[in-house]
Amino acid sequence: MNNNPGQINLFGESQQKLSLQADYAPVRPDYMEVSRIFLAKGSISTAERRQFVERICRLYPEVTVNECLDVPHNRIELNETDTLALHQSGKKTLVFGELKNAVRFSQEEGNTCPNYWHFSPYGFCPYGCKYCYLAGTQGVKFSPTVKIYVNLPEMLDEIDRTVQRLAKPTSFYIGKLQDPLALDPLTAYSTILVPFFAEHPYARLTLLTKSVNVDRLLELEHKRQTILSWSVNPPEICDIFEENVPDMDERLEAMHRAASAGYPVRAVMMPIIPVDGWEDIYTEFTRHLLKTVPIQRLTLGGICIYRGARKLMEQKKARRTLFQTILKT
Repeated sequence: MNNNPGQINLFGESQQKLSLQADYAPVRPDYMEVSRIFLAKGSISTAERRQFVERICRLYPEVTVNECLDVPHNRIELNETDTLALHQSGKKTLVFGELKNAVRFSQEEGNTCPNYWHFSPYGFCPYGCKYCYLAGTQGVKFSPTVKIYVNLPEMLDEIDRTVQRLAKPTSFYIGKLQDPLALDPLTAYSTILVPFFAEHPYARLTLLTKSVNVDRLLELEHKRQTILSWSVNPPEICDIFEENVPDMDERLEAMHRAASAGYPVRAVMMPIIPVDGWEDIYTEFTRHLLKTVPIQRLTLGGICIYRGARKLMEQKKARRTLFQTILKT
């Protein structure tokens, strides 16, 4: 597969390889404060990758860029001994690296969610949701940095090989281990992803996000083969449990714009948190959501949390009585 739809060879090698976006102007994304940048293993191993990384680094002339070219992306030391301080420092640390085996099939036992194909152009997230389950995963616990993986073209080649082997329409998901649009102003990855899936005979894309960075997507030919799904909650819940995140009105506006551009739009209301009066709060918000955006599917879910993430949530001490409510459910 490649960036030119006219050169796709559906059952053989493509005539031109996919590449990182070179013809664009990166922009500092909202909700992402960068205090340190690390170049991890593989980040500048080719001229194309170096050019891509240097273009983004130039946006932050005040930030020190540390080259750790023998260190994997998930082994960057932040020199913090306190768990909460490590977590907070990681949110402001940007790491460039490569992720091998990025395309995976989820096979989790004891989980009510269906298993699915997913891949990771990014790792972790700059947003500050207090209920975030990612904070307790092994991949984030040691080095909770915000990561950009520069081997996106190789990931899409692997998706192409995988789905050609399956020989049937198959969805691939971004949002399990990251927010897929939070850093799009920096990378312009959407301008590679959406056209790739638009022209593929089998592969489909689903993005789950809290971001409002949809400007680049609105200009792309998607052929309805990219689904945009937003994580939503009533404003009363967002005000308590979501810090440094686009507010709900912003998200609803982004959803409306995406739907107007012809994208299939969905919503995930998760976690539903049983605060006082929660039935009325969620009922009113759901009605407002359905009136505001022509969503095709609404998924509901409860709290999902690992032990490490629960410990962090308790340390943040935000509305302790409400946390106690969550942890008892």
